[in-house]
Amino acid sequence: MEIYKAVILGIIQGLTEFLPVSSSGHLVIFQNFLKVQEPALFFDISVHFGTLCAVFIIFFKDIRLMISALYKFCAGFITGKKNSSEINEDKNLKFAFLIIAGSVPTAVIGLLLHTVSERLFSSIVSAGCMLLLTGVILWSTKNIKENVFEIKRFSFFKAFFIGIVQGLAVIPGISRSGSTIASALHMGIDRENAAKFSFLLSIPAILGAQILSIKDILSGAVVLDAGIIIGTVTAFITGYFSLILLIKIVKKGRLYFFAPYCIVIGIIALVFGSF
Repeated sequence: MEIYKAVILGIIQGLTEFLPVSSSGHLVIFQNFLKVQEPALFFDISVHFGTLCAVFIIFFKDIRLMISALYKFCAGFITGKKNSSEINEDKNLKFAFLIIAGSVPTAVIGLLLHTVSERLFSSIVSAGCMLLLTGVILWSTKNIKENVFEIKRFSFFKAFFIGIVQGLAVIPGISRSGSTIASALHMGIDRENAAKFSFLLSIPAILGAQILSIKDILSGAVVLDAGIIIGTVTAFITGYFSLILLIKIVKKGRLYFFAPYCIVIGIIALVFGSF
């Protein structure tokens, strides 16, 4: 891949991964416009890994506290010093288990759709349709009132359902962040924790997709070239700043602001994809 194409796609990924406008949908559209011939799915997974690094940096404290709480609980549970009733009493521990609960359906759906993902990434019409759907999902959050967060009200069922939504977001055009945050808001999760859960839930999902792509590298199906590396780094830098921006937008209850954009881009994709 030419370096300039990798930089353009890396910037697009970084800007759109966290802003609820579907990074995959935008990559499909721009890869078609730029006539990128390399395996689109592998490049998409690679630049997603770049933006994942931004999540690690911004939520490093939360991740560290969750891992620490989970380790202490597991160690105590084995020795009989802790029991399951303590999960609802520790926010960091509860969040860790919620991430696990949400990751299960994501993994199952991701594996089921993995065989058709490459074909989905070649269809600009499909991306356009899903962008329209994303626009509707975002607009549905317009009148949701802010809720007071209670860790006990964030059930494992809610986490599991959000995980299903995230798994379906592998389809280009469906915004992962937009659909998962919107789902959490509709289920009564407050804005700040809806955003936090969405981004933390992305970590095992993107890491899993990256692991699946490793076998393609080893088999020679794809080549890790300079373009992919530069695109990934570019995605990380732009993703860092777009993540900070979206957190502020979600806290203000303005997620629906992105609905018109998704609808317009979806219509444009459908028009150009028809020729």
